[in-house]
Amino acid sequence: SSDARRDARFWSEVLGWDVASEQDEYAMLTGPGGAPAVGFGTVADHEAPGWPNDRGTKQFHFDLAVEDLDAAAQRCVELGAILPADQPGDTWRVLLDPSGHPFCLTLAW
Repeated sequence: SSDARRDARFWSEVLGWDVASEQDEYAMLTGPGGAPAVGFGTVADHEAPGWPNDRGTKQFHFDLAVEDLDAAAQRCVELGAILPADQPGDTWRVLLDPSGHPFCLTLAW
């Protein structure tokens, strides 16, 4: 299931954004400049989209540019992400956030 508090804390660490509001049912991050940026809701019967096969419904997808794929992927795993064995190539890493949403890391050029 999804968990608004857990997901907000995970994405706050990954993105370096602040948790502006946090409750059991809903949490909000603020981006650079303090503007509301991303909201999270707790859904008890949440079914995460699958990777690499789709199931459930994709609610969002981040592509994040990084300088070091392996280091960034390891940091995300330390924060609670999963690194699936099935990867699309050498210049991307697909990970699953704690609620199972796929997101991608790519090399910053």
